[in-house]
Amino acid sequence: MLALRLHAPGPVERGPLRFEEVPAPTPGPGGIRLAVRACGLCHTDLHIVEGELLPPRRPLVPGHQVVGIVDALGPDVRRFRVGDRVGAAWLHQTCGACPACRHGTENLCPEARFTGFHVDGGYAALMTVPAAFAYPLPAAIPDATAAPLLCAGIIGYRALRVAGVRPGERLGLFGFGASAHLAQQVARAWGCEVLVFTRAPTHRELARALGAAWAGSAEEAPPAPLDRAVLFAPAGALVPVALRRLRPGGTLAIAAVYLDRVPELDYALLYGERVVRSVTASTRRDGEELLELAAAIPLRPEVETFPLIAANEALAALKASRLRAAGVLIP
Repeated sequence: MLALRLHAPGPVERGPLRFEEVPAPTPGPGGIRLAVRACGLCHTDLHIVEGELLPPRRPLVPGHQVVGIVDALGPDVRRFRVGDRVGAAWLHQTCGACPACRHGTENLCPEARFTGFHVDGGYAALMTVPAAFAYPLPAAIPDATAAPLLCAGIIGYRALRVAGVRPGERLGLFGFGASAHLAQQVARAWGCEVLVFTRAPTHRELARALGAAWAGSAEEAPPAPLDRAVLFAPAGALVPVALRRLRPGGTLAIAAVYLDRVPELDYALLYGERVVRSVTASTRRDGEELLELAAAIPLRPEVETFPLIAANEALAALKASRLRAAGVLIP
C-alpha cells in the first residue's frame, strides 16, 4: 500500500514526509483494518513532523483524525462488520487497569498509546485500530467533514468541559482554527457569548459568521471580562494575556499537546481565584458525546481538502495559518 512516512523530522517546507510503498497492515486480536477515506490535518501532526514532539519510533505514518471503511477484522471482533464506516482518533489504546482507567480518566493512563505517534496513523491507504477505540460515525456526516470531528472536535469539546463552561457564560477563544471553530459552535448551542482572539482577518471573519459576539487580536481589550477561556494556539506568551481577560474566579483551559515557553507570571494575574488547567488528550466518552452533539446541533466543520500526496504542502499551509479552519487529506 502507499503511505506517507516520516523518517527524520524537519521543517515541513522541506518535505520531510515521503510517499512510499509499504506492506499492508494486518489487524491483530480485537483489531480492525480501515480503508482510509479521509484524514484530518492537526497541529499535533505538524509538531511531530517538525520535531517539537518526538515519537518513540520512526519511520512513522502520522495522522489521527481518520474516517475509513472496515475492510478486515482481527480475531474476536464483534463490534463491527466489514463495510462499516468508522472513525479513529488520537487515543489508540489504554491499559484499562490503572487507577486513571478505572476512574474514568483514561486520557491520563501512563500506558496510553496514541494514533500517528506510537502507531502508524491515517496518512496512508490502510491502517489498523483496536475495535474498542473506534467510533461508529453518523451517516449524515460526509467523510471530509467527519474527519475534523475526531480530534479538533473532541479536543475542543473536552476543553470546554475542562474550563467548566456553563450555558450562557462569556467565553473567550484564543487562537482560531479547526478546533476553535468547532468549540465555538458547541458553545453557541449552549447559549454562550463567544469572543474570539486571533491575528488572522480571515479567521475573525469566520468567527463572526459563526456567531461570535466580538473578534479581535489578543492585544485588544474585549468589551467585557471573560467567565472562561480556552487557549488553542501553541503560544505560551498568550497565557498571561488570556489570564488578564478573565474575571475573578474564571478558568483558563490550555488545549495544546505542545506549548512553547510560558513567561514569568505576575501573581496578580492568578489572584482572585483564577484557575489554569491543561487539556490532556481525551477519553472515549468525550468522543461519543461530541459525535452525538455533532449530529444534533448540527456541527458544520469548515473544510479544505488536499490529496494525500500533498500532505507536506497542506501542513505548510496549516503552519502559516493559510487554512480558513480545518484541512483534510483525501487518499
